[in-house]
This record gives sequence, structure tokens and C-alpha cells, in this order.
Amino acid sequence: MPSGSKLVISRRSLLSGAAFAVAAPMLNRSRFSLYAQNEAVYSALTLDLIHRCTVIDMLGLVTLNFSKLSTWQADPGRFRPADFKRLKDSGITIFHPAVGYTTGDVHASSLRDIHGWNALIAARGDDFLRVDCAADVERAKSQGKIGILIGQQNSEHFRTVDDVDRFYKLGQRVSQLTYIHNRIGGGSSDGNDTGLTAYGAQIVERMNSVGMAVDISHCGDRTTLEAIEASKKPVLVTHSNCRALVPYSARCKSDDAIVRAAAKGGVIGVTMVRGFVRTGGPTTIEDVLDHIDHIAKLAGVEHVGLGSDVDLDGRDVHIRPKRKYDLDGIDYAKKIYDLTEGLFRRKYSVGDIELILGGNFQRALSEIWSGSTA
Repeated sequence: MPSGSKLVISRRSLLSGAAFAVAAPMLNRSRFSLYAQNEAVYSALTLDLIHRCTVIDMLGLVTLNFSKLSTWQADPGRFRPADFKRLKDSGITIFHPAVGYTTGDVHASSLRDIHGWNALIAARGDDFLRVDCAADVERAKSQGKIGILIGQQNSEHFRTVDDVDRFYKLGQRVSQLTYIHNRIGGGSSDGNDTGLTAYGAQIVERMNSVGMAVDISHCGDRTTLEAIEASKKPVLVTHSNCRALVPYSARCKSDDAIVRAAAKGGVIGVTMVRGFVRTGGPTTIEDVLDHIDHIAKLAGVEHVGLGSDVDLDGRDVHIRPKRKYDLDGIDYAKKIYDLTEGLFRRKYSVGDIELILGGNFQRALSEIWSGSTA
């Protein structure tokens, strides 16, 4: 743990309390401040679980301040120890900081994005590890590094099928098929989604072959179902929620899509962006937990994960003019701790919470990456 992040309780006392709590969680009354300068309090069980889990945020933004990110990538020395400490303190082990380029030269923009990440990771190897394979997930955890899983939120940069191989060699391991309508298929915002195209089916096949995860978070309903059907490997919904709970959101996934994705071994990453959590009214972490409950009951707890789609500051601080994207009463820097506390309140077992926090995505990614020809 970096200096300056002194825990109020010792590691030994935390483990002792947590071991007792695993045996008898209803008797776990001890609560502790996360950090000495921090007013937030969490149970010993929550603190220990996050400490030992490999937490994966499958749409985890390192920062939504893209000017700051560009500065770090152009001059990695500007990424300070305090910046690393803040990411570590979040409890997140693996960030998938994908963005979606939809205008201009998408191929060039995607190249620039990936080269930027590669430059930062190479220059700050003590802080970051690029996640290229299943072993890297655990390596990031064991080495105390922040894992960066390189992806894109639009596959328009695949000008040809062979581009899948080229971007794989640069480190890309996840690609959302569509953000809006493109040559591959339809987006959720399209008035008429005509489904996965013949070219799209070729892209899915090549992604399966090289070991690149197919992400359908922004796909329209028909493209979503046809991509699941076309893929021979698990398909991911890295950041979306349940339309059953937000009926008028085309970006949320239908029960049918959730069940079909799960049947192929896929995982649905629940997002913490307000509009995809609840339609109107106060919107809190409890509403996020409702989406986790819905997926777990519908498809099994083995198919739900986290894809927060936000950084450690929330979205509202970055938006001009101001709009309400954030949940009520949440500090996004502590979102993993709040989520874990909520899962315990809802009587999820330690094992199930480990799956939700990262185990499910780790399993799916391992299946996707295994047997690749790249």
C-alpha cells in the first residue's frame, strides 16, 4: 500500500475480523474507516474482500478528463504518485477505459488512442500492466499494479477483416461492435436496426479466432441477438442495464438478450450512469443493486459484473452545461466499497460477491482468449 494511505485498522485485525465474518456474516458488527482522513466506514468483511479480490470494471474510466489523460500519455512523468494512489485506493484492479470514436477518421483516432495507452503503460511500468492474456489479470493483482485492458467502443476502425489482427497485435483485446450504425450492424440509438451484416459476421468470426472479446453494449436489439448467435465464444455486455427496470431505454438490454448472452457464457456489466439505472426520481446505489438482482435471478449470478461507465469523480463534474448523470449520494471514488456493502445487505454470499466484482468477467475473458490463433 502506498505511503500516506494508512488504514485505521491493521491488516492482521482486519483479517481476523473478516475470517470470523465469513463464518458468521450476520455477527459481523465491526465497522472501520477506509482511510484515516476519510469519514466513510465499511465492514471488515467488505474491506478484506476487496483487498483480496481481483476487481474488474469492464467500463472503468481512469479519468473522464481527457485533457489530463492526453497529458499523461504525452508526458508520462506528469502521472504522479498521488494519481496512482487514488486509482489503487478505489479497489479496482483492472480498468477497461474504452471510448467510442464515431466521427472523422475513426481508424486514425483509434490508433492514436491505443498508442497513447501503450506509451503510458510502457513508461510507467511500475504502476500499470497491459492486460493481454488471462495470466495478466492475476499478475496485475499480485504485483500491485493497475491493469489496463485496451478496448474500443466502436469497431468502425476495422476497415477490413485483417484489421482485427492488426489491432490485436497492438494490444486491443475488446471491441464493441457498434456505437451507432456502421458497416457491422445497428446501434441502440438507430430508428431501424437491420441487424448484423455479412461483414459484421466476418468481423465476429475473426475476433473469435484471434481472441478479441465481442462487446454488444451499444448494439441495437436485432444486432445484439444476431451477434450472440454468430459468436462461437462468450459475448460481453460490458456496460448496460436491464430494460425491464428502465422500460424506455433502448440502451438497456431486454430480458431475452440477457438470457441468450448468459447461455453463451457471457456477462452483463451493470452501469452506474443515472439514466440507465432508473427512470426519474431519486436514483441511488440501491437502484443499481436492483439491476444486479434482476440479472442474477433471470440468468444466474455467474453472469453479472460491473461496468460502471464512469471515473472516480463521476460524470457531472466534467459536464458543461451541467446535467445530472450521477447517482444520488455516492462518492464514485468509493463505489466498489458501497456496492460491496450493498451486496452484503442483500444477502449475497462472499463467493457470489467475488464473482460479481470480477470473477465472472475473468472467467469469460479467459474463455474468449483461450485457443486463439493470434
